[in-house]
Amino acid sequence: MCKTAVILAGGKGTRLRPYTVALPKPLVPLGDKPILEIIISQLVRQSFGRIIITVNHQADIIMAYFGDGSKWGVEIEYSLEDMPLGTIGPLKLIKDLPDNFLVMNGDILSDINYAAFLEKHSAADSNFSIAGYRRVQKVDYGVLDAAEGVLTGFREKPQFYFLVSMGIYAASKQIIGYIPYCQYFGFDMLMMKLLKEEVKVNVYEHIGYWMDIGRPDDYGQAVEDIETGVFKY
Repeated sequence: MCKTAVILAGGKGTRLRPYTVALPKPLVPLGDKPILEIIISQLVRQSFGRIIITVNHQADIIMAYFGDGSKWGVEIEYSLEDMPLGTIGPLKLIKDLPDNFLVMNGDILSDINYAAFLEKHSAADSNFSIAGYRRVQKVDYGVLDAAEGVLTGFREKPQFYFLVSMGIYAASKQIIGYIPYCQYFGFDMLMMKLLKEEVKVNVYEHIGYWMDIGRPDDYGQAVEDIETGVFKY
């Protein structure tokens, strides 16, 4: 069966300025290729035969670069948003989605096995699955614990670990019913809705490489990781 991936590429990339002044964020280069081309190449190697790119900001540039996908040996379609619809809202506009499909942001650099992740989701008979990554958050200050003006504890530059969303999801077609039509609807809004309605959502922790290049610091680290061979595609 042909595996389908939906790549969300409609954002303005405001956090990555000035890199995104002239280019849409998915076409910002990492090494000698744009991040979105790296993602598409990974998906093709893992036997994804249909890729749908949701576009809005600078859509014409993205569509001109990738065309129909024949250069990469894959069928590429486009879903054009007339207005910003967030990370999940664009799914409502796509026709003929299969029973299970991959959804991901167009600015993710990872060595996750996308096909295996989708297969886990399908086998679990779940409505929605999230790829998670354990990331450290460092505090560059001495942290004081106090009660009624009296010091009760002290931690020098502590580190906290959080399981964060990687921006990589697997969804069943039933999830479309939870998405409003032609309204901004983000990932956070979907999660709150599914939790409220007690819809099962699976989380699979990825142990490997992951970088969201949406911020200048992370983009710089991703470029360095490719140049030094830490990440290979």
